[in-house]
Parts: sequence; structure tokens; C-alpha cells
Amino acid sequence: MRRVFVIAVAGLSLAGCSSFSLDSLKPTPPPIQVQLESTPPGADAVTSLGPGCKTPCQVSVPAPDAGFSVTFNLPKFEPATVAVRVIRNPGDFSTPASTTVDPSPVFAELKPAGPPPKVHKAMRPKKPKKPKAAPAAAEGSPFPEPNAAPPAAAPPPATR
Repeated sequence: MRRVFVIAVAGLSLAGCSSFSLDSLKPTPPPIQVQLESTPPGADAVTSLGPGCKTPCQVSVPAPDAGFSVTFNLPKFEPATVAVRVIRNPGDFSTPASTTVDPSPVFAELKPAGPPPKVHKAMRPKKPKKPKAAPAAAEGSPFPEPNAAPPAAAPPPATR
């Protein structure tokens, strides 16, 4: 009778614990290895899950339920971000469960950053140039001033 009582008490204590679930008995999935590469090599690659390294390299990340991204940065090159899918194969009696990433390896081709855009200064309108004054023609010069108005015609002599 004692055994029945102990089993009943143990069953009630487990049933009363709301935080207990069968999920807590499952082992945590092992971290997955992700190969990171870039052209040119030497870029800083950082995953959205935290770990990062200089390419080419390999990082260990916890197996996420959804995908993640990897951002590649290198001075004088435009940054690049690559989306990574996580594929889980549950396995069966003959094969173990596995987790893979796509693409594998995660690769980014970094493009050179163009020269910084030129800053155009505001253009000021040019002031119109004043026409230069023509040198005064010497009085009595046989040549008239080219810009001067033509002399008025003298009235014809009066005839009586």
C-alpha cells in the first residue's frame, strides 16, 4: 500500500508543476558550423546570431529555428548581406536528424566603393563686365571715334 501512495504523490507533484514539459527532456541541438568566404578575402563577416570572423573562416552558431543573415564588411568596399536558410531533416529510424544551411559555404562578392560624390559648391552669378571706356580721340585726329555717333549733317548753304 505504501508503494501506491508514493507513486500517487509523485504523479500529483509532477502534474502540479506547470513548467514541466517533455520538451525539457529533449537534448539541445548541437551548434552548426557555417563556412564564410568572400572575394576579396579578409572581410569582416558577422552573423545576425552574433559570432563573426575574418574570411575565409568557419563559425559555430546555435541552430536557429528560422534563417539568419551574414554581413560582410571590408574597407573601401560596399558592404554585402547574405540571407542564410536553415534546413532541418528530422531523420527516421535508419538516419539521424541533421541541420544544414543554404547556401554552403556562405559567399559574398564585395564590390569596390566608388569615389565619394563630389560636393558642388553653389555657383555665384557672374557680375557683368563694364565696357571699357574708349580712349578719348585726340582732338583734331583725322580718324573719328569708332563708337561715336556720326556727326550731324551740316545744313546746306542758304541760297538767295
